[in-house]
Amino acid sequence: MNASSPREPVRFLVFSASLRHGSLNTRLAQLAAVCIEANGGTVELASMSDFDAPSYDADVQDSEGFPPGAQALRGSLERCDGFVISAPEYNASMPGALKNAIDWVSRFQPQPFNELDGLLLSASPSMVGGNRGLWALRVPFEHLGARIYPDMFSLAQGHDAFDREGRIADQRLQERFDTNLVNFMDAVEAHKHYPCVKKAWVEYLGEQPEPAIDRVQ
Repeated sequence: MNASSPREPVRFLVFSASLRHGSLNTRLAQLAAVCIEANGGTVELASMSDFDAPSYDADVQDSEGFPPGAQALRGSLERCDGFVISAPEYNASMPGALKNAIDWVSRFQPQPFNELDGLLLSASPSMVGGNRGLWALRVPFEHLGARIYPDMFSLAQGHDAFDREGRIADQRLQERFDTNLVNFMDAVEAHKHYPCVKKAWVEYLGEQPEPAIDRVQ
């Protein structure tokens, strides 16, 4: 962003997909929030515990409605122009709690992920930094019509990566992190204030219209 050109208003939901206290991904999410605010964005900082819910059950949805965690995530998504999630890698895939929250929220009408911009981050003690989990996480989001930013950020050896101030100790890596976030913010700003032509999400474009499965929005 050009310092002489104020950014148009953009608001982001930022949260860690880990329930663990002291999670590396929580630290990375907090660092992302700092960067967004420093570059003219507004942040709604949350935690996975705000959105946690019982395992998805269509019978429960029909009889009791949506649990508080799913309602909270839907509300946060609808208030924001984009989301940033820092997700741990569990067994080379995404955390079950996050996938469950996505499944619940996908049942709302209108479905709030459609056309919403997202950036995926991860931190892990491993050498791959949780990157395999992020590739798995892209699938449900993109299936639901979210515009997931191509350049994901995976912080390898995360247990040794942060300095005492909570920043990434390697200055060049911190600069790469900041640049990636600012570029994502620019994309969200453009999508919000210079909208694209996409208006509807259909699960399978070749399907015959059928009220029982039709989810055009």
